[in-house]
Amino acid sequence: MKKKIDFGALVGGVGKTAKDMLDTALQAVDQNDDGKFNLADVTAIAGTVSDAVQKSTQSLKETAGEKARTLELKSLQPIFPDSLSDANFLMPKFIRVVDRDKKYIESEVCQGSIGYNSDQKGLHIVNIFKDSLDSFGLAFYPDHEQEFYYVDPCDRDRYISLDEYFAYIKIVRINELKKLAQDLGAKHFKVTYMEEQIAFSENKVKANAKGPATIDASHNSIEKKFTNIKIESESDFPGHPPIKPQLKYMQRDPSIQNLIALRMDESSPLLHEKFMLKLSNSSGLKETDAVKIDAVLKGLKVSGNATVASEAKNEARRYLEYEIEF
Repeated sequence: MKKKIDFGALVGGVGKTAKDMLDTALQAVDQNDDGKFNLADVTAIAGTVSDAVQKSTQSLKETAGEKARTLELKSLQPIFPDSLSDANFLMPKFIRVVDRDKKYIESEVCQGSIGYNSDQKGLHIVNIFKDSLDSFGLAFYPDHEQEFYYVDPCDRDRYISLDEYFAYIKIVRINELKKLAQDLGAKHFKVTYMEEQIAFSENKVKANAKGPATIDASHNSIEKKFTNIKIESESDFPGHPPIKPQLKYMQRDPSIQNLIALRMDESSPLLHEKFMLKLSNSSGLKETDAVKIDAVLKGLKVSGNATVASEAKNEARRYLEYEIEF
C-alpha cells in the first residue's frame, strides 16, 4: 500500500541528531516499509504524485464544466416544468409561441425544457415551444397556431392572438352589454359603434360677451364629430325585474356602475339611459406597451400592414354608444 509522504516530517527534524534526521527522512520516503529507499520507492512516489495531479486536473475540468453550464443556462434561459411552480415565475402579458430550434435541441442543459425567457426592448417575454403548450395550461384565441399573443385583460390564463386582439376585445364587450341589458330587465337596447373623426386643425368659435365692456373671446370648439357609425347590436325583450349582473370587461366603467345602481334602486325606477363608452378605457393594451411590442417586432424583423401602437391610438378614438330602455 502506498504511503502518504509526510513532507512535514522531512523538515520537522531540525535540531535532532543527523541519524535521527536520516531515520525520519527514510521513513517518509520508504513507501513499501522494507527499511530501504530504492527504485520501488521512487516508482511508488511517482504514482502518488501522478494520482494527485490527476485528481487536481479532474477537479479543474469539473469546475470549468460547471462554469460552462452556468453560462449556457444564463444565455439560453430555458424554462422547465418545475419552473412554473416557482414563486418567482410570472407569465408576462406578451408571449410568443415558437418551434424548438436547434440550439435548444442540442444543448445538454436544455434537455426537458418547455420554453425559454427573453428580454427585448424593455419587455420580458416567455417563449413557449409548440410541442410543450399543454404544460402551461393556457387557452389561446382563435387557436394556438399564431406566433404572438397578448393576455386577455380579464383572464390571466387566456391569451389572444395579437392580430385578433382589438377585434376580439370589441366583440366580448358588446356581448357583455347585451347580457347586461337582459339581466337588468330591459325592454329595448341598442349598441352603436362610433369612431371620432380625425382633425388636423382646431375650429375656433368667436363669442361676444356684453357687460360693462364688450369683449371678443375665442375658444376651441369641443364638439366631437364621428364617422364609421354602425349599429352593432339591437334587441327587444318582454322585460322583467332586474337581477344583479356579473360583469368582467365592463365592471369598472363608472357609467356602467351607475346604470346598475340606478336600475337596482326600487324606490326610483329608471326608464331610459344613454351614454358613451370609450373603448380604450377597457381595452387592456395600453399605448406604452404597444410601443414596446412594436420595437420587439421590428427587432425580430416582423412586418405587417399596421403597427400595434397605431391600433392602440385608434382605440382611443373609438366608442360604443349604449342606449337602454326599461
